[in-house]
Amino acid sequence: MIKIEHLGIAVKDLGVSNELFQKLLGKPSYKEEIVEGEAVKTSFFEIGESKLELLEAMNENSAIAKYLEKNREGIHHIAFAVDDMEAEIQRLKNEGFQFISETPKEGADNKWVVFLHPKSTNGVLVELCCDQK
Repeated sequence: MIKIEHLGIAVKDLGVSNELFQKLLGKPSYKEEIVEGEAVKTSFFEIGESKLELLEAMNENSAIAKYLEKNREGIHHIAFAVDDMEAEIQRLKNEGFQFISETPKEGADNKWVVFLHPKSTNGVLVELCCDQK
Protein backbone atom coordinates (compact mmCIF):
# COMPACT_ATOMS: atom_id res chain seq x y z
CA MET A 1 0.00 0.00 0.00
CA ILE A 2 1.22 3.49 -0.83
CA LYS A 3 -0.23 6.61 0.77
CA ILE A 4 0.93 10.20 1.16
CA GLU A 5 2.87 10.22 4.43
CA HIS A 6 3.90 13.88 4.40
CA LEU A 7 4.81 16.92 2.34
CA GLY A 8 8.23 18.38 3.08
CA ILE A 9 8.44 22.18 3.09
CA ALA A 10 11.82 23.94 3.01
CA VAL A 11 11.90 26.97 5.30
CA LYS A 12 14.50 29.58 6.22
CA ASP A 13 13.43 29.96 9.86
CA LEU A 14 11.75 27.07 11.65
CA GLY A 15 10.53 29.25 14.53
CA VAL A 16 8.80 31.73 12.24
CA SER A 17 7.34 28.96 10.09
CA ASN A 18 6.12 27.00 13.12
CA GLU A 19 4.17 30.08 14.25
CA LEU A 20 2.73 30.58 10.77
CA PHE A 21 1.57 26.97 10.38
CA GLN A 22 0.24 26.85 13.96
CA LYS A 23 -1.98 29.84 13.12
CA LEU A 24 -2.94 28.35 9.75
CA LEU A 25 -3.81 24.90 11.10
CA GLY A 26 -5.08 25.94 14.53
CA LYS A 27 -2.80 23.56 16.40
CA PRO A 28 0.88 23.34 17.33
CA SER A 29 3.57 21.15 15.89
CA TYR A 30 3.51 17.76 17.58
CA LYS A 31 7.22 17.06 17.19
CA GLU A 32 10.53 18.77 16.48
CA GLU A 33 13.79 16.95 15.91
CA ILE A 34 17.24 17.20 14.38
CA VAL A 35 18.34 14.79 11.67
CA GLU A 36 22.12 14.98 11.93
CA GLY A 37 22.74 12.92 8.78
CA GLU A 38 20.86 15.47 6.67
CA ALA A 39 21.90 18.52 8.72
CA VAL A 40 18.28 19.64 9.16
CA LYS A 41 15.93 20.65 11.95
CA THR A 42 12.40 19.40 11.39
CA SER A 43 8.97 20.12 12.75
CA PHE A 44 5.84 18.05 12.09
CA PHE A 45 2.16 18.97 11.93
CA GLU A 46 -0.57 16.34 11.66
CA ILE A 47 -3.24 16.91 9.06
CA GLY A 48 -5.75 14.07 9.00
CA GLU A 49 -3.88 10.92 8.00
CA SER A 50 -0.95 12.90 6.55
CA LYS A 51 1.60 15.37 7.88
CA LEU A 52 3.53 18.50 6.97
CA GLU A 53 7.26 18.42 7.67
CA LEU A 54 9.00 21.78 7.91
CA LEU A 55 12.75 21.58 7.17
CA GLU A 56 15.37 24.16 8.18
CA ALA A 57 19.04 23.81 7.21
CA MET A 58 21.52 23.49 10.06
CA ASN A 59 24.45 24.57 7.89
CA GLU A 60 25.21 25.81 4.37
CA ASN A 61 26.17 22.31 3.17
CA SER A 62 22.81 20.68 3.86
CA ALA A 63 20.53 19.73 0.99
CA ILE A 64 17.91 22.19 2.30
CA ALA A 65 20.40 25.09 2.28
CA LYS A 66 21.37 24.23 -1.30
CA TYR A 67 17.70 23.98 -2.27
CA LEU A 68 16.96 27.42 -0.76
CA GLU A 69 19.93 28.95 -2.63
CA LYS A 70 18.21 28.05 -5.90
CA ASN A 71 14.54 28.23 -4.90
CA ARG A 72 12.24 30.08 -2.59
CA GLU A 73 10.72 28.58 0.52
CA GLY A 74 8.08 26.02 -0.34
CA ILE A 75 7.36 22.40 -1.11
CA HIS A 76 10.60 20.46 -1.23
CA HIS A 77 9.38 16.86 -1.53
CA ILE A 78 6.43 14.50 -1.28
CA ALA A 79 6.80 11.39 0.85
CA PHE A 80 4.92 8.18 0.32
CA ALA A 81 4.56 5.60 3.09
CA VAL A 82 5.24 2.05 1.93
CA ASP A 83 4.73 -1.23 3.75
CA ASP A 84 7.76 -3.05 2.31
CA MET A 85 10.64 -0.71 1.45
CA GLU A 86 12.83 -3.32 -0.29
CA ALA A 87 9.98 -4.63 -2.45
CA GLU A 88 8.96 -1.08 -3.42
CA ILE A 89 12.54 -0.12 -4.33
CA GLN A 90 12.82 -3.19 -6.54
CA ARG A 91 9.41 -2.58 -8.15
CA LEU A 92 10.29 1.03 -8.99
CA LYS A 93 13.76 0.08 -10.29
CA ASN A 94 12.07 -2.46 -12.57
CA GLU A 95 9.78 0.34 -13.79
CA GLY A 96 12.85 2.42 -14.72
CA PHE A 97 12.92 4.96 -11.89
CA GLN A 98 16.27 6.32 -10.74
CA PHE A 99 17.18 6.65 -7.09
CA ILE A 100 19.45 9.14 -5.39
CA SER A 101 20.36 6.19 -3.17
CA GLU A 102 18.75 2.75 -3.05
CA THR A 103 19.92 2.11 0.51
CA PRO A 104 17.40 3.16 3.15
CA LYS A 105 18.77 5.49 5.81
CA GLU A 106 17.47 6.85 9.07
CA GLY A 107 15.18 9.84 8.56
CA ALA A 108 12.97 12.00 10.73
CA ASP A 109 9.95 10.78 12.67
CA ASN A 110 11.44 7.31 13.26
CA LYS A 111 11.36 6.37 9.54
CA TRP A 112 13.65 4.64 7.07
CA VAL A 113 13.85 6.71 3.89
CA VAL A 114 15.09 6.64 0.30
CA PHE A 115 14.72 9.30 -2.39
CA LEU A 116 13.94 8.94 -6.07
CA HIS A 117 15.84 11.24 -8.40
CA PRO A 118 13.68 14.13 -9.68
CA LYS A 119 14.96 13.44 -13.21
CA SER A 120 12.79 10.33 -13.27
CA THR A 121 9.72 11.80 -11.50
CA ASN A 122 8.83 14.90 -13.57
CA GLY A 123 11.06 17.13 -11.45
CA VAL A 124 9.48 16.16 -8.11
CA LEU A 125 11.72 14.89 -5.31
CA VAL A 126 9.94 11.75 -4.07
CA GLU A 127 10.70 10.14 -0.73
CA LEU A 128 9.67 6.62 0.19
CA CYS A 129 9.42 5.97 3.92
CA CYS A 130 8.48 3.19 6.30
CA ASP A 131 8.53 2.75 10.05
CA GLN A 132 11.79 1.55 11.56
CA LYS A 133 11.49 -1.94 12.95
